Amino acid sequence: MIADGVAGRARGSGFGRGARVVTAGAVAMLLLTGCVAADANDADVPVWDGTTLVSVPGLPDAALEVMNQPQFASGRWSIAVEDLDTGEVLVDLDGEKLAEPGSFVKTYSAGAAWVKWGPDHTVMTPVKQSGEVTTGTLDGDLVLVGQGDLTMGGRTKDDGSVSFANLDHNDANPLPGATLTPEDPLAGLDELAAQVKASGITTVSGDVIIDDRLFQGTLAEQPITPIVINQNLLDVLVTPGEAGAPATAALTPAVGKWALDLQVETVPAGEEYKVEAPEVSASDPNTVVVTGTIAADADPVLRVFEFDDPSTFARTAFIEALERAGVTVGADPSAENPKSALPNWDAVEALPAVAELESLPLAEEITYVMKVSYNRGAQTLVCRLAVDAGKTDCNKDGMGVAQAIWAEAGLDTTGASLVDGSGLEGNYITPKNAVQIQSLMAERPDAERWRDTMPILGVDGSLADVQKDSPAAGKVFAKTGTLASADAFNGRLRLGTKTLGGVMVTESGRNLAFTIIVNQGFYEGMPGVFEANDDVGKVAAIIQQAY
Repeated sequence: MIADGVAGRARGSGFGRGARVVTAGAVAMLLLTGCVAADANDADVPVWDGTTLVSVPGLPDAALEVMNQPQFASGRWSIAVEDLDTGEVLVDLDGEKLAEPGSFVKTYSAGAAWVKWGPDHTVMTPVKQSGEVTTGTLDGDLVLVGQGDLTMGGRTKDDGSVSFANLDHNDANPLPGATLTPEDPLAGLDELAAQVKASGITTVSGDVIIDDRLFQGTLAEQPITPIVINQNLLDVLVTPGEAGAPATAALTPAVGKWALDLQVETVPAGEEYKVEAPEVSASDPNTVVVTGTIAADADPVLRVFEFDDPSTFARTAFIEALERAGVTVGADPSAENPKSALPNWDAVEALPAVAELESLPLAEEITYVMKVSYNRGAQTLVCRLAVDAGKTDCNKDGMGVAQAIWAEAGLDTTGASLVDGSGLEGNYITPKNAVQIQSLMAERPDAERWRDTMPILGVDGSLADVQKDSPAAGKVFAKTGTLASADAFNGRLRLGTKTLGGVMVTESGRNLAFTIIVNQGFYEGMPGVFEANDDVGKVAAIIQQAY
């Protein structure tokens, strides 16, 4: 199953209640079908002809043509569109019916964190000293206490903003085209290590321990942990050689005991190829095996390995960072993280800190979560909310904390039924409820900053390649959502969900909130995920031009 896991700003656009912006030189434009953009259907209620939508009040005929394509014949569309300045409902197609939204759920989890703390909130990850320092030698342990920092300095650009690829490494295994960012994923650990050295510690006689007890959670059977280094992934970028020769690759970041066994052969240019997802070697649990083929003329292919034990990975990486900084550590860097040796939480909290790493501002963390649809990041925010409320069990308590935040902010939370913060299967919302979230956020003084965390149509994130040549490009700011799986019975791809929701500045300068959801579409194969993304984006672009 696939779950859709410095923001750009459109020139001349505005956002927020009372912020009306008219596009300079706006002219009436024709849609692809030849219909005038402003000609929206004026029927009183949606009209169906069997499985075909004949008319929907406020929705242009060109949008209906997209929605009535054969791949959606067995599916259901739900749409809500509202004017943010006047509250006028412009489109309501099953707007109060629950539908599965996929990763659009991140609007609820990331939004709750935004409402709770504001966009400038940061967290501090400390390194604690247990024991005394004598002539540079620490007679005790160093304890790095994870706080749920999503990037740990590994995605910070020179200007202090977050770095992201439009198709992120978190999605490298199921989706083609994922790329890496140029920043060093170990930069935060190097900064902490340098601070340890500057504090006067040159030798650690005890151990280095990662304290990952701040919260506990899981998502899709993977741990959600307060220590996150390189999103707890090892990257493998496979580059083809000459036809008939082996491909080349390396593990990134290169840390300690983990090794790569690359078994990828280069096939002639133009041939079909497939690079498999990494697996653990049957003979060595610290060796990652990548098999398959790659065409000689192919671009490098990225694959990722997910850690089951992120704290041990972080411990090894931190010990190596300390050694690079000139701090000698006597403990075995390849050993398992010895967290059972930690004293109780209060005792660790009371220890003096010899180093601290400040996270990116919440606005930048959420930009990363939203632009690339970072599943574990969204769930980590839910865990941080739970901790703030005095809880430690993310799965049990986190979503309830988020609900309380939204209820206090004025959201009718009964318009959503959520089981996690990332948007896996089992979450349901109404399009109207999603629009209400955008309406609430539009009333905030930081409304534009919230808007800019979302992917921008035709510009960046998961919408970078959607409707790039449309006049609506750069004017629609929206979170995507995708759930797709195999229909083994018929040998096709079942698109359980494709969602797009957020805000837009229309052709005439109106500020609209919208949500578009289609459930149950069918395609021949994986490219259908991208086709559906463009189809839903096209409906949004048509609405943007029509108003």
